[in-house]
Formats: sequence, structure tokens, C-alpha cells
Amino acid sequence: MAKTSCDGCGRTVSVTGGIANIWTFGAGSDGTAMTLELADGSEYLLCYPCIEALPDDPSAADVDRLERVDEERSQLGAS
Repeated sequence: MAKTSCDGCGRTVSVTGGIANIWTFGAGSDGTAMTLELADGSEYLLCYPCIEALPDDPSAADVDRLERVDEERSQLGAS
């Protein structure tokens, strides 16, 4: 799995897919992040805690407000 950082909080995340893990199966092959494309066409690689912290119809401003709280949870910062 490829490693990079979350666009929201900056924590290190793993991304599934690509040739690097084509033969990886079973537990541990899910990754810890996914790319979201927002309604305005912008794309962000976000960890699952950051995705959970976003409102139902997120905007780029919501992603900009994400902050790292601890190793397990992300939340939206004050506007």
C-alpha cells in the first residue's frame, strides 16, 4: 500500500490500489483513506476520521477547517 498524508489533518494514511499491492488480500488491505471529489470539482485525500467529521454536503472550506485532534479523531475547527 502506498503511504501519504491526509489533506485534512496531515496524519499518515495508506491508500489501496495500484500495482504496489495487487496481490494483497484479506485483513489489512483496506487502506485508511479515500479520495473525495466535492461538488465544486476539488479532490481531497482524507482519512476516515476526517471524512466522518465533514457535514453531509461538504465544501472546500469544510476541508480547510479540518484539524488533527489526536491519533484517533478529527474534527472541524472554528470558522
